[in-house]
Amino acid sequence: MSEVFDAYERQYCELSANLSKKCTSASLLDGEQKKQKVSEIKAGLDEAESLIRKMDLEARSLQPNVKAVLLAKLREYKSDVNNLKAEVKRITSTNLNQAARDELLESGMADALTVSADQRARLLMSTERVNKSSDRVRESRKTMLETEELGVSILQDLHQQRQSLLHAHNTLHGVDDNISRSKKILTNMSRRLSRNKWLIGSIIAVLLVAIALILYFKLSK
Repeated sequence: MSEVFDAYERQYCELSANLSKKCTSASLLDGEQKKQKVSEIKAGLDEAESLIRKMDLEARSLQPNVKAVLLAKLREYKSDVNNLKAEVKRITSTNLNQAARDELLESGMADALTVSADQRARLLMSTERVNKSSDRVRESRKTMLETEELGVSILQDLHQQRQSLLHAHNTLHGVDDNISRSKKILTNMSRRLSRNKWLIGSIIAVLLVAIALILYFKLSK
């Protein structure tokens, strides 16, 4: 798992939860306050889409097995952003006119209870989104740990292979040294044999001369 992707994901999850809360509060506002809140939400949505694009680029640079998992998450995040956009569109399209406001005031407690129930529903939705984001972060960390363990195992295997290659290299180097020493010994033996041949030849020549002289003196008498 990529640490860069993990950092982007944490930022996105926090931003998504914050945008959900802002949507809930924006639905309860009107006038300039509502417009300001909607502007903040739209700016947050732009930032969320930017984070998704960064996560997408980072995910596509990873190994195929990790990339498939991360791209599946990104599809869910894009779906969340689309839901938030739809929520913003619904909020901006429900501007009540003055007559509707008067009617709401006249309705009194009934409408207040309706608003309260709607607010509770939105808060529950926001809480559910936060929980889902937390689950995704935990799953991402779990996948990251599994990938890290796999990487450590691969590195250990590579280290063992490197040690084996170094041992084989040292063994070959030792064999080469032995061959060099053997070659020197054979060369010295060859030289000694040559010297011995000359020495034996000289001794034989001296003996032959001595025998010839002995025979000559005996025969001459």
